[in-house]
Amino acid sequence: MPSHLIQAGIMGVGSYVPERILTNKDLEKMVDTSDEWITSRSGIRERRIAEANESTSDLAFRAAGRALEHAGVKAEELDLIILATCSKDMIIPSGACLVQNQLGAVNAGAFDMEAGCTGFVYALTIASQFIAAGAMKRILVIGAEVLSKIINWEDRTTCVLFGDGAGAVVLGPVAEGEGVLASNLSAEGSGWPHLTIPAGGSRMPANAETVEQKLHYVHMAGKEVFRYAVRVMEEEAVQIVKKAGLDLSEIDLLIPHQANLRIIEHAAKKLKLPMEKVVVNLDKYGNTSAASIPLGLDEAVKSGRVKAGDNIVMVAFGAGLTSGAVVLKWSLGEGKE
Repeated sequence: MPSHLIQAGIMGVGSYVPERILTNKDLEKMVDTSDEWITSRSGIRERRIAEANESTSDLAFRAAGRALEHAGVKAEELDLIILATCSKDMIIPSGACLVQNQLGAVNAGAFDMEAGCTGFVYALTIASQFIAAGAMKRILVIGAEVLSKIINWEDRTTCVLFGDGAGAVVLGPVAEGEGVLASNLSAEGSGWPHLTIPAGGSRMPANAETVEQKLHYVHMAGKEVFRYAVRVMEEEAVQIVKKAGLDLSEIDLLIPHQANLRIIEHAAKKLKLPMEKVVVNLDKYGNTSAASIPLGLDEAVKSGRVKAGDNIVMVAFGAGLTSGAVVLKWSLGEGKE
């Protein structure tokens, strides 16, 4: 064990989204909804949909490969792989083990993190602690989802919101004062009924009745989740900036979970940030759950919106109910390919 904590930072980023695009206009032909209704209430215009033969681990593998290449790290150099997802390929084994096998990361441990849409923030926080303690040097953190296969496409309240995608980062030691400056993880388990897939676990094993009643799809109490999200996104964002010892004026970029444009705008207002300093891509991808923040980060880095020394806030909420936030000082530098 080192005599002092080691700073953990992001060495590389990568993402992947399926090629198929499903627009709001397409959805008008499938369920009783409209482009205007979806856009005005969520900000979503289109989303990516995985092919029939594409699973969550497939998307995760592609994003992971790009992150490793960006970081200049070989798969066999990884000590650990954490996959944040709520749409894993199967109950066992973990999706992270499937990715480990596809990558050939023969020296890495692997496990899944299930915290709903907050999963990537949870996973990033856990990974940073392994590095801070000196227990590991190279960790791959992935957020990946194929939500299109656990959505009821006859339920207009949920099917219009979600999309598929994956984002990944490689974590490693960085200079003191860089990388992860602060993180916070929260949960309000009393709200678990508001966002759930009721069947398929030990509480309600799969049978003909659960399939017929469509209990293996996402069920969401939209109003309750919205109220929770508005409150905790503000609370988490403001508190994490304070915890990092920063002033709101020192935040250079906000990367929020991409669930609803109104929630994002409310959080930005509370942080006193213009929308020019906020990553928004839900118009293109919808809500990709645990993938949304790493997808946004990869886009921001590759488009030049992030430069060395920037203070970045990541904040999310999700099933559980869970919430969390991370502040990091970017150290990759601008334009690394």
